[in-house]
Amino acid sequence: MQLDEYRTLGRSGLRVSPLALGTMSFGDPSWGSDAETSSDIIARYLDAGGNFIDTANGYSEGDSERIIGDYLTKRPGLRDRVVISTKFARNMFPGDPNGGGSGRKAVLQQVDASLERLGVEYIDLYWQHCWDQNTPIDETISTLNDLVRVGKVCYIGLSNTPAWAVMRAASIAEFRGWAPVIALQTEYSLLRRTVEGELFGAARELGLGVTPYSPLASGVLSGKYSRENQRPEGSGRGKLAEAFLNEHTFAVLDVLRELAGEVGASVAAVSLAWVRQRSEVISTLIGARTTAQLDANLESLAVTIPEESMSKLDELTKPDLNYPFEWLATLAAPVQQSGATVNGVTTPPYKRKF
Repeated sequence: MQLDEYRTLGRSGLRVSPLALGTMSFGDPSWGSDAETSSDIIARYLDAGGNFIDTANGYSEGDSERIIGDYLTKRPGLRDRVVISTKFARNMFPGDPNGGGSGRKAVLQQVDASLERLGVEYIDLYWQHCWDQNTPIDETISTLNDLVRVGKVCYIGLSNTPAWAVMRAASIAEFRGWAPVIALQTEYSLLRRTVEGELFGAARELGLGVTPYSPLASGVLSGKYSRENQRPEGSGRGKLAEAFLNEHTFAVLDVLRELAGEVGASVAAVSLAWVRQRSEVISTLIGARTTAQLDANLESLAVTIPEESMSKLDELTKPDLNYPFEWLATLAAPVQQSGATVNGVTTPPYKRKF
């Protein structure tokens, strides 16, 4: 696969690359990348054929959006060929109760601020960064619909939102003829798979394109970590990684290293390929603090994990899903055995499928 093998995002005509450039690290050199390095990363990604750049109003207190905006401003004509997605909900004005969240007042302020920092007239994909428990869902969706109608936003998506709220938001939009929800952004990796229950189910039912973030589990699946080296030098997100460091993770890394040797790729490339090969996934967000890290992540496009190895990884990292998934699984057992006779009729094996 190549970076310019674009696919449509959900039930929309928006075409995006199979790997999106995540920019959470832009603008914070203490653990991420400074403005110059961030611009180099953007250039390398676009030159390789990528077209999907993801940011948020709260990344580096707005500096991530500013860096992207500065890059686009210096290259007239580039903006229209790039898909820019950003997010709202982060409170940029501590102490102001309406400075963040998903209420109408907050969203209208946030979208204008993001447009100004990005230096653009419209946002291609506008994400709710996280579910706002204090705002009615229909208020948020109606506000986003208004933004689409006036041309400030092209498409809308939901991130870090419970499945029931995703279903309600999408259903309200559908039944009222408003701009549809087209995509779902959620954390997803070999070490975080519980989204395969409710959220992936909602995505399949609604036709939402899934764009996973943190596919390397905060760098734990990059190949830098091991039983012997649990604090690798140069790790930018060490504290986040600590939550994953346990024997199960190291067992997964053992299998990944073995598979990486078989396919001639890095552990990170294999980990990213596993996420990319999931049927629900449309575009995977990759982060990079250097151009070298970006190049390493892009190498995953050349990796195709064999079906047998996919099954091995699937079984090793099988998630424990909440009720009623375990209960529903019992209904898949045979109801009648082969050759059973009912009223003189011999019936074949039967399994209920959902």
